[in-house]
Amino acid sequence: MPDLEILAPDTLRIVRILDAPPATVWRYLTEAELRRRWFSGGTDARAGEAVELVFDHDNLSAEEVPYPEKYAKWQGAVGRERVVEYDPPHVFAISWDEGKQGIARFELFAEGTDRTRLVLTHSGITGPAPMANFGGGWHSHLAVLQGLLAGQPVRNFWALHAQSEAKVAATLAQASTSGG
Repeated sequence: MPDLEILAPDTLRIVRILDAPPATVWRYLTEAELRRRWFSGGTDARAGEAVELVFDHDNLSAEEVPYPEKYAKWQGAVGRERVVEYDPPHVFAISWDEGKQGIARFELFAEGTDRTRLVLTHSGITGPAPMANFGGGWHSHLAVLQGLLAGQPVRNFWALHAQSEAKVAATLAQASTSGG
């Protein structure tokens, strides 16, 4: 299975093997202080409750890297989402853009005693441009989490993000030409 798949015009899936057991990965998904190190801070996530996501990507690079101009307006942006599925440490899902951009669902599977297969499925995405945006974003954020858990921090998040966007764009183009 490739690490990025387009399952439908509104759904993408990304798979990563992480160097930590599911209980640890779960904490990185749901505890704001750990989550901010790879994705967004905000508030801790709890079953059936609202969760606030505060995006400050200055925390994601080992080096000091400025925001690219096209993303600078989102620095410090706050998302208010709802936890829609919460089964520790197996499944965690939240609304996206207050549900306007679907649901991001994380599934965690033990791989031996000290690794986790994380499967992220984001469904309900409203079109090709948001699909490319979410795909590039999730791909790069999960790479930061993977590196963090492996003790190999990402040196430049924004360079990784640009590579991820290019990879997602190529995957989307291939999916559209193959009818999938």
